[in-house]
Amino acid sequence: MRIFPKSKKGGVVTNTVMGVGGLIIGVIIILVVTSTLLQANLLSAGSEENKTAAALSANFTAGIDNVASKIPTILLIVAVVFLFGALILLVKQSRIMGVGGGGSL
Repeated sequence: MRIFPKSKKGGVVTNTVMGVGGLIIGVIIILVVTSTLLQANLLSAGSEENKTAAALSANFTAGIDNVASKIPTILLIVAVVFLFGALILLVKQSRIMGVGGGGSL
């Protein structure tokens, strides 16, 4: 099943959504692996690997908290950029169609 017609390809929106989705999935996989290693006691207690895994898990959690606090601002900026892009495309299309030229009665 095709999402796009043959002449069209995925644009900025599709690439942005896929990139963010891939990033989220990657972070979730890393968190699951590190938490599984810590909870399953696969690393010997008190070892350097155990301390590193615990620090890694804590750093990821802190990083996710930092990013989560900035998500509304990032989404607002993306929305404004897409809005201006749509406005520019509408103005360009209206000029091509000859709408709003003025002086032609």
